[in-house]
Amino acid sequence: MEESHKKILQRNRVSLVRDLDPSKLYDGLLEKGVFTQDMIDEIKSSGTRRDQARQLVRDLETRGSRAFPLFLECLQETDQHRLAELLQNGAPTVQIQPVTPTPVVRPVVQPLPISPPMDIDKQRKDDVPVYPIQRPSTTPSPSPERDYLRPRPQGRTRRDSIQSYKMDASPCGHCLIINNVEFEPKSDLNNRNGSNIDCDKLERRFKALNFIVEVKTNLKQKQIKHGLSALSKKDHSQYDCCVVIILSHGTEVNHNRFPGAVYGVDGLHVPVQHITNYLNGHYCPSLQGKPKLFFIQACGGGEKDTGFEVSPDEVEPSIGGADDQTDAIPMSSSSDSLSTSDEPDARATLPTPSDILVSYSTFPGYVSWRDTQSGSWYVETLDRILDENAATHDLVTILMMVNNEVSQNSAKGVYKQMPGSFNFLRKLLYFQTQA
Repeated sequence: MEESHKKILQRNRVSLVRDLDPSKLYDGLLEKGVFTQDMIDEIKSSGTRRDQARQLVRDLETRGSRAFPLFLECLQETDQHRLAELLQNGAPTVQIQPVTPTPVVRPVVQPLPISPPMDIDKQRKDDVPVYPIQRPSTTPSPSPERDYLRPRPQGRTRRDSIQSYKMDASPCGHCLIINNVEFEPKSDLNNRNGSNIDCDKLERRFKALNFIVEVKTNLKQKQIKHGLSALSKKDHSQYDCCVVIILSHGTEVNHNRFPGAVYGVDGLHVPVQHITNYLNGHYCPSLQGKPKLFFIQACGGGEKDTGFEVSPDEVEPSIGGADDQTDAIPMSSSSDSLSTSDEPDARATLPTPSDILVSYSTFPGYVSWRDTQSGSWYVETLDRILDENAATHDLVTILMMVNNEVSQNSAKGVYKQMPGSFNFLRKLLYFQTQA
């Protein structure tokens, strides 16, 4: 497909996902050779109408130069005129070139030799046997331009057809936000000014994504554990997803799966790997096979990242200033960085907690920056990118966008921050968005 047409599809992706009725298009797209039957079957199996529309538009960009105008024809033929006009606005006029018909080669019929009946042993040596002439294949190739495609082995899944999680329950699921702002004097931890801004943003955002949001403020260690235990005991069978967001001070701890820990307001911490265990398939059976998402706005340690020099073309204007604070606490183990006991994290023999994603505001071992006036870099960026892209992009792609933007920031003009995630999801995850 021409680059200009791809840009038109990308520019109008939100409207297409929201309004397109793919079921009306399948016959026309198949008849016109835009898609093969296998491709249409895979689009149908991708999930809800929105999921099918999203997959259809994505696949459409991979087809030939005739795919875009043929798609417009199908929209007109199925009375989806508004979308057709939307795509035609600003699009260069395209003349659909007729496909050169493939000549059909007919076999030449050879008459059989006439000879008197005789025994096979006495058949004359000069009789030439007649073999059937093989017909050339007249099966049309799947591309609109009749490009040759190598056949796929049977049963092999296309790389671009990764399944998506079911995310159409209403409500979609529970979202627990733990917002620790005011810490007890005995904890020796500073209050986290600006955290309420983060909390308000995320509460509004996940309500807009159709979650039941519960906010708990200023919890001690035991109260954090009790809140997670109560969440794990809920019946999630009618929901599709569960989200836990923790805004607090953090530290680095020894671990064998998920790094880091978050603090209660009493100065006692809960390891992240214990937090995720509350919702795994063993302790919460009604969430088996469903995505469990954890967003941690806390430091992973006490190190400050000063970054490294790059080409000016790779750096966008940064934000951050004198009001930036960290959520860092010195690590609770005796070493200054990851200890040798952490190395087994890289071994393939460790159990994999399926359907869990933990998104950290910063790389393990480093501080996480928070502006006392506008909130943390990570949450501010996450909220905005979800607002702009949740309708069209999957969660992992969205988190990569967050990583990129936060990495451009500078605290006090010197320090950097790099978010990251531990991803054990098995499928693509698309949030619900308002139509």
